[in-house]
Amino acid sequence: MTAVIDFKDWMAQVQAQMEEALAHYLPASTHIPERLHDAMRYSVLDGGKRVRPLLVFAAGQVVDADPQRLQAVGAALEMIHAYSLVHDDMPAMDNDVLRRGKPTVHVAFGEATALLAGDALQTAAFDVLSASTLADQPSDQLKMVNILARASGSLGMCGGQGIDLYSVGQSLSLPELERMHILKTGALIRAAVLLGSYCGTSLSDEQRSGLDHYAKCIGLAFQVVDDILDCEADSVTLGKTAGKDAANNKPTYVALLGMKGAKEKAEELKQAAFAALAPFGEKAQLLHALAGYIVDRKY
Repeated sequence: MTAVIDFKDWMAQVQAQMEEALAHYLPASTHIPERLHDAMRYSVLDGGKRVRPLLVFAAGQVVDADPQRLQAVGAALEMIHAYSLVHDDMPAMDNDVLRRGKPTVHVAFGEATALLAGDALQTAAFDVLSASTLADQPSDQLKMVNILARASGSLGMCGGQGIDLYSVGQSLSLPELERMHILKTGALIRAAVLLGSYCGTSLSDEQRSGLDHYAKCIGLAFQVVDDILDCEADSVTLGKTAGKDAANNKPTYVALLGMKGAKEKAEELKQAAFAALAPFGEKAQLLHALAGYIVDRKY
């Protein structure tokens, strides 16, 4: 029988563990070239909710995974996520000046260093994911590398960002908007759950499909809530510039469905995520709690 875990305590513990792990895996600021490594560490450390590593650890609970494996996988995902934020914030993309409550990397270090920092974080993620044994079978670890690569590239996160850029000022249907966010936000969230599930005991194809459906639902829900908060919260609460989607005339769930409709959509996705976890019973308690956290968060 799985012991009941206090979610807030568990979340704080994982976040603290991940801060230490990321500080370990990132090159030291004293290592040449110092300025590039400073920028990498600046973009990753001391900020963020660490949702993706939390999902890795929660999925790891389902398969009784080694925490050391989960830390490495979580670090790789955070590096990919941070690189995407560094590049998204640059003048050629969203041209934002605030991220995680501090100046964006290109503001603090200049555009050239920000570009290099993002590039270096992307490759560092695959270094971490391939440098040590993270799955019982080598073939499973190879699958893990492939999952992260696909989730990060033009068939995943980068592809979704491309659609986002090309959709400014356009009206998208709900299926088109969902397709964009399944790639832009959802791909890396789905990867987090799947990668965590490969770090321990084996799952059947049906079980892994259930986890993937859960992850798809919360990936979309995460973006729906982001769109809601962009309208309802302020920049201090969010740690980034509020209202920028509306200012940039970007398609959002709030613009398409209205505030009430967007909140109903988030709740619908949360309930679908809960349903997908039912076969896992108590082993999925952390994934269940995370779905609630993602939808009910205020920043």
